[in-house]
Amino acid sequence: MAKFVAFLRGINVGGHRKIPMSDLRQLCVGITSDPDLRTYIASGNLVFDADGAAARWATSIAEGIRARFGFDVPVLVLTEAAMRAALAACPFPRDAGKLVHGYFCFEKPQLDRAGVDALITPTEAVSVQGQTVWLHAPDGIGRSKLAARMERLIGVEVTARNLNTIIKMVEMLGGDAGKPG
Repeated sequence: MAKFVAFLRGINVGGHRKIPMSDLRQLCVGITSDPDLRTYIASGNLVFDADGAAARWATSIAEGIRARFGFDVPVLVLTEAAMRAALAACPFPRDAGKLVHGYFCFEKPQLDRAGVDALITPTEAVSVQGQTVWLHAPDGIGRSKLAARMERLIGVEVTARNLNTIIKMVEMLGGDAGKPG
């Protein structure tokens, strides 16, 4: 058995594509056969154990959601190693929490550097690490013009999580999420 993290894009946001976590858990336990599958907050974060490839589980979960709830939800599934590597590659301080967002890309990012340069403030920073694009907005993600356009500037489908959530997901895999810093 391998450990996986699944990120569902755009559920329970602004009253759209509502999926109660208890229903999502029940559905995904049936798909993965992991009775210990866990969710974290209502934005669609799962940790589960299963055999097989991450892409298979992404497809199976997306198909299950379509069949049960009647709408499409992009699902990104990462192996434990990929999730831990993404967090380890974060170039920003671990204690920055909600001021850092990781944009997990469904394919290789095609970052529009000119677009980023046009919006970035002197306090903000962007870093591409593999298939994760990191944004540090120390003056606040909600105030950042760059953050508001980040998904379009990345150029591929993404699902974003703040650093607090990313650390929690790694902790849910078991063991240490690494030293702060």
